[in-house]
Amino acid sequence: MDAHEVNRVRAKLALFVADVFSSVPRKDQRSKSDCYLRGLMMDGRRKSIQAMASRLPDGNEQNMQQFVNQSPWDPVPVRRRIAQRMVPLISPDAWAVDDVSFPKDGRMSVAVAHQYCGALGKQANCQVAVSVHAVTDTASCPLQWRLFVPEEWADDADRRRKTGIPEDIGHREKWRLALDIIDELAGWDLTPPVMVADAGYGQNADFRSGLNDRGIRYVVAIRSDVTVHPHDTQPITPPWPGNGRKPQPRYRDKPTSVAAWATSRGRQAFTEVTWREGSRGPMRSHFLALRVRPAGIRSRRLARAAAIARDGHWDGVLPEVKLLVEWPEEAEAPTDYWLSNLPEDTPLAELVRLAKVRWRIEHDYRELKHGLGLDHFEGRSWNGWHHHITLVTAAHAFLTEQRLAPKARTPASPFTRSSMPSKTC
Repeated sequence: MDAHEVNRVRAKLALFVADVFSSVPRKDQRSKSDCYLRGLMMDGRRKSIQAMASRLPDGNEQNMQQFVNQSPWDPVPVRRRIAQRMVPLISPDAWAVDDVSFPKDGRMSVAVAHQYCGALGKQANCQVAVSVHAVTDTASCPLQWRLFVPEEWADDADRRRKTGIPEDIGHREKWRLALDIIDELAGWDLTPPVMVADAGYGQNADFRSGLNDRGIRYVVAIRSDVTVHPHDTQPITPPWPGNGRKPQPRYRDKPTSVAAWATSRGRQAFTEVTWREGSRGPMRSHFLALRVRPAGIRSRRLARAAAIARDGHWDGVLPEVKLLVEWPEEAEAPTDYWLSNLPEDTPLAELVRLAKVRWRIEHDYRELKHGLGLDHFEGRSWNGWHHHITLVTAAHAFLTEQRLAPKARTPASPFTRSSMPSKTC
């Protein structure tokens, strides 16, 4: 947005800030949040504090630095209010989980480490954050974030102290952070209609089990080497000779990779499905859905533990899910695979649409990074990083509301009920 466009929406932005930042106790801090959001939305190649302050007529670099890096305001209630505004506005078809990386120099930025950096497509020095987004094909918004703390930071007292990492924050796997976010959002009375994720999460049997245990439906991508049993195959318990440990029920047939399983069906088993209208016309491909039982040591252990906790015993039967496979017309073999626990009668077209809706999170990341400076933060502290992420999320939410106007109705907060109309624009 240029300066004229930013000025044109300042009254609406003031109402938005008054609501979303109502938990911030001081009026001058709320004023600084308004200023920071305008800096993020205003045109400019760099969205560092120094660059934004130089472009804003009321920009004060020292005040903005203090607000983001030293001020003790809590970002969680702000993100909670954003989520509570945006979920009913967007009416998401699904929630998408993913992670995003921020390349960094040096070793003193909070939680930085040499690890896989998706932004660069290789191992590099970077920070990584896990996020959950509400998505449809036409709108989306981040709901909550977690900064991934690598193992090397868990016991590095010096760097933890200098960057201000809270004592109760340690290393936690990304899939666990995703489940933590879902649990936190549930505490805000927000639950996903369906969860979607790429293979970095969908491949993990513990993540799928965690969703299932929470009663959450999912459509998650997996790699082609995941092994499965046919849904109608039954485990067999070998006879017990009377001494030693009783044998456990086992599947006699060796599990098959989903790639081999799908290819063996042949092209003729796949159905053409159109899932949305793209910029170059209808997006379509060929798909097949099959009922299967995921194999593997971890899947077996999780199934056994769940059955014993539920029924007191396990009969050896692995849980059944649906395998979705894509085989594009121009490809020599199937290319993409998903697992889903959606109901058996879910139409193939709906399954495909949900599997493909995850593209929207990449749209979010592009806008958050290239348009709103998500990765331009130059501070090093835990508080500073979370303040910046929250302010960028707020700017993205405000712009999303403007794009969806005049339909943008959101539930009123205690702050707005007495002093503001229920419409945000």
